[in-house]
Amino acid sequence: MHSTSFEYRILDKVKKITKGTLFFTEDFVEFGSAKAIAKALERLVNQGELSRVARGIYARLDVSPVLGELLPTTEQIALAISRRDMARIMPTGALALNALGLSTQVPMNAVYLTDGAARKIEIGRRKIVFKKSVPKNLAAKGKISGLVIQALKDIGKDQVTDHEINIILDHLRKEEVTHVQHDIKLAPEWIRAILRKVL
Repeated sequence: MHSTSFEYRILDKVKKITKGTLFFTEDFVEFGSAKAIAKALERLVNQGELSRVARGIYARLDVSPVLGELLPTTEQIALAISRRDMARIMPTGALALNALGLSTQVPMNAVYLTDGAARKIEIGRRKIVFKKSVPKNLAAKGKISGLVIQALKDIGKDQVTDHEINIILDHLRKEEVTHVQHDIKLAPEWIRAILRKVL
């Protein structure tokens, strides 16, 4: 197959997808080998038709007249990888603290626990780090209560302040009660004591 025809078929498929959607070489397996697809995607990047977000991750990005290309967030990239790998992920450490408003610091390395493969993804100067974890750490049903457990583990039993607990409780009141009831069983006893306050 002529390379331009190959690239046209890939681009035609991409243009039917919402701008900003992330995709991988595996999304085009019906067109040819992984090596041929990777080469075609690189040619499309060189032609300005596509953007390479990270190694093996591409998108047709929206462009702002002020900000230029609107790059996906680390969360969007992490979620796209988890969907591709059919793996669960859970923000941890500074990432969980930032998500809950317990820290204003945006971590350079976004660290996620996963039951998929451990790996590091470089996005410019930042990294997404996937750390292999035991199933219990990924079993939370509630997005908020799961984040709270990871954030409190990072703060530590003797370091958590009343102010931080009040912020956490405000978040937990937005969570489904059944989710909190499920997730409380996954937490250490000192964190359970905090979660019980919203039940």
